[in-house]
Amino acid sequence: MFLGVTSRSARGISAAVALLAIGAVGCSDAIDSATAGAKKVVRQRSVFSLTPGDCYNPNSGATESEEFSVEIVPCEEAHEGQVVGEFSIEGESKYPGDEGASKIADEQCPAESLKFISDTWAVPEGVELFYYYPTAESWATGDRSVSCTYAKETGTFTDSLKNESLNADQLAYLKGANAVYEALWANQPKAEQIEDDLDGYKKQAKAVSTALDAHLANLKGIVKPETVKLTEQLEKAAGSWKDAASAADTDAFYIAYDVAFTGIDPNKTVGARKELKLATTVPADDAEVWAG
Repeated sequence: MFLGVTSRSARGISAAVALLAIGAVGCSDAIDSATAGAKKVVRQRSVFSLTPGDCYNPNSGATESEEFSVEIVPCEEAHEGQVVGEFSIEGESKYPGDEGASKIADEQCPAESLKFISDTWAVPEGVELFYYYPTAESWATGDRSVSCTYAKETGTFTDSLKNESLNADQLAYLKGANAVYEALWANQPKAEQIEDDLDGYKKQAKAVSTALDAHLANLKGIVKPETVKLTEQLEKAAGSWKDAASAADTDAFYIAYDVAFTGIDPNKTVGARKELKLATTVPADDAEVWAG
């Protein structure tokens, strides 16, 4: 569900002079090009020193396999990406390999990004979750850091993805809603068929049920028509998630899960979101999942 991988390398930054090549152009164009190139050089920063909030343009493309440095730009300017979270890989005595490091980033970046972006529905179209993670070479030098970013494969976007003007009701809703969907995806069993891992699916249902209870507690403080309607709908869904978590067998799980999963269809939250003045366009990935 969370697309895109960009690894980083311990190798040095390419020579800055390469950024200043201007070719056979007129004098005025040459000066403009050189000025732009010089600005880009000054803005270069190693991928090892990125921090949440940094807006940037990758030097080799958002989806290239390795990146050494990026151009840091003011978020008000057009840019291809923004760093939205970071964490250190722990509990690994040796390099887990590109696949292992990528898997760790893939599992943890969604949760880390939610600490920065309260409403993922407000993320511009085409902007997806990517991450920079250690290579074997950088791991050997002590690198354990993962930088989680939202980036656009083609084109740019402007302004920071962080929304700092949300009111108490908006924050209460988003905190609970984010936790519910994070519990669903973070606990997704590897087995595609419930019959192959009933315990795993019951564990997922338990996690969603717990998150839903907390979400409902937050929603009870918001007395608005559409939000009250959503609360009633989610209360029914919460009961079904509890039934799924305690299902005695596969058949019982299927019966409960069908109602439970349908009950948290994000399309059913649009009315409440509109009422709370939040983004109302269901992300394409989510819309596809619940479309069946």
